[in-house]
Amino acid sequence: MMILKRYRIASRTLAVMLVLGVAFGLAPQTAFAVSKKDAGQKISRADFNQAMRKLWEDHITWTRLYIVSAAANLPDKDATAQRLLQNQTDIGNAVAQFYGKPAGDKLTGLLKDHILGAAALIEAAKSGDKPKIDAAAAKWYANGNDIAAFLNGANPQNWPLADMKAGMKMHLDLTLQEATHRLQGNYAEDIKDYDKIHQHILGLADLLSSGIEKQFPKKFSKS
Repeated sequence: MMILKRYRIASRTLAVMLVLGVAFGLAPQTAFAVSKKDAGQKISRADFNQAMRKLWEDHITWTRLYIVSAAANLPDKDATAQRLLQNQTDIGNAVAQFYGKPAGDKLTGLLKDHILGAAALIEAAKSGDKPKIDAAAAKWYANGNDIAAFLNGANPQNWPLADMKAGMKMHLDLTLQEATHRLQGNYAEDIKDYDKIHQHILGLADLLSSGIEKQFPKKFSKS
């Protein structure tokens, strides 16, 4: 009975994803195209929240895998970076479903700069060159503020600028701490850092999904 129940829940979630299409970037556009018949169907809030969490969990998971690969200069570093960059496109596509393609492309660009900035900061840290580290860090945190400003501009009532800046700064602080501990070989603390990042990103994802639901209430069902 438990297996059957889980199968039914999974089937319902998959059906919603098929309706939403590429809104959450979980599969190629050709496989999840939204039909005209389904375009007006309301979205389940619960499934929307879970999909948003999935996007941002992918974000921190692939970021961590990149940190591990970059720290040890593993041969999968470049492939991991490309997968991480794809996640930024996925997030931009999700936003585009509500705010339009130009907004989605803008967020994708900002998020890709966020990832490339992190990579530059890791390389600077590995070199031990303090001026390079300081310059890379300053650029990375400035990009975080740009992301916060973009989100606030899209939904000022539900995503206040101060909250967005604080959320982005916390994400950057924790990620920097994770990378630093990894580079230092302090793996016990590195693992604790990731747990903190995971909890924080779930809260940020929930803030984003609830903000969209409040801004576009007619697109969502009550549950």
